[in-house]
Amino acid sequence: MIAIKVPKVTFQPPTFNSIEEERRHRKQRLAAALRLFARFGFSEGIAGHITVRDPEHLDHFWVNSFGMHFSLIRVSDLILVNHKGEVVEGNKPVNEAAFAIHSQVHNARPDVIAAAHAHSPYGKSWSSLGRLLDPLTQDACSFYEDQALFDDYTGVVLEIEEAKRIAKTLGDKKAIILQNHGLLTVGETVDEAAWWFIAMERSCQAQLMAQAAGKPILIKPECARLTQQQVGSHRMGWFSFQPLYDMIVRREPDLLD
Repeated sequence: MIAIKVPKVTFQPPTFNSIEEERRHRKQRLAAALRLFARFGFSEGIAGHITVRDPEHLDHFWVNSFGMHFSLIRVSDLILVNHKGEVVEGNKPVNEAAFAIHSQVHNARPDVIAAAHAHSPYGKSWSSLGRLLDPLTQDACSFYEDQALFDDYTGVVLEIEEAKRIAKTLGDKKAIILQNHGLLTVGETVDEAAWWFIAMERSCQAQLMAQAAGKPILIKPECARLTQQQVGSHRMGWFSFQPLYDMIVRREPDLLD
């Protein structure tokens, strides 16, 4: 067998010269992620939210305003919320559930810069089964031993104590399945958190389809673990989002306004 040597190309998230530059970058990525969620059909009425930690005020986060469709959101529509749930920048309301869940995730995980949650069709369908995703495909291996299950649905999450339990269950994982509710993913960048959500939604779809067709063959644990290291890193999550960002900005440049 002849081994083909392909030169390695290293891709890294950008660095910034100022807080203002980094803040603008995070907000642009957030607006783009929300537009992409709309294109992929993840919007469901007033449900769903993506947050990103402010680079200067670390206990504040930027989030989409309550009741505004993902497909319409621009950078200028994003609101800044403090640790008390107060809107300190912007003139639109905040989703109480968004504040409850995301504030506790951000508080429990200093490494988490962004978190994404939506009531996507396959994610919420899969969540009703009350189980983790299996390593059926290479893409699903991104979540192998890196996902959690919160199996105690009690209604819309408005209470801080329940949000704390969700954050505790998430632990150090990149994703959590909220039983009878949907998916939530986190990352060191908006790009990463959004990509993991997209990838997890599609993995839910793939497993539901595979199980409907027959009895899927699982990837062996040692292979699934290796694959997770290859495709499930922070850098791969960030890089996988870049083509989608380029596409949505070219097609919908007004999101940057």
